[in-house]
Amino acid sequence: MTKRDDKPTGLTQNTGWKIGVRRTFPISHLEAWRLITSSTGLKIWLGDGADVSLAFGSEYELADGSSGEIRVFIPDSHLRVTWQPIDWPRSSTIQVRVIPKGDKSVISFHQERLPGAAEREERQDFFRSVLDELEKVMIRD
Repeated sequence: MTKRDDKPTGLTQNTGWKIGVRRTFPISHLEAWRLITSSTGLKIWLGDGADVSLAFGSEYELADGSSGEIRVFIPDSHLRVTWQPIDWPRSSTIQVRVIPKGDKSVISFHQERLPGAAEREERQDFFRSVLDELEKVMIRD
């Protein structure tokens, strides 16, 4: 592959494989922020055992052995965490954003530094299901 146009979808020169998914929800951005940072929301998008102190520099370990650190925490806006499963050679970065859109909000997940195309597909499917689960929780509440 010599031309940039031949690069597979999701592969970048600087951050390797990445994905991004987003969905608009019929709730305010503050309600969306509370949802994704609640213990229920964290369990949905980060994983079991997600007893995370949402503050810059806080470290966490999940029930499956994955671990990471809070790298950015801007309340009511976005956060970035490192996330490393025990069988991956390096950590990846997950960014979660809540974007106001009138009386609605967009919840966005972006993950970069994925090890390969298979992991990219897996994580893209995972975050699509996360958005489905968040929508179900929002409807129940």
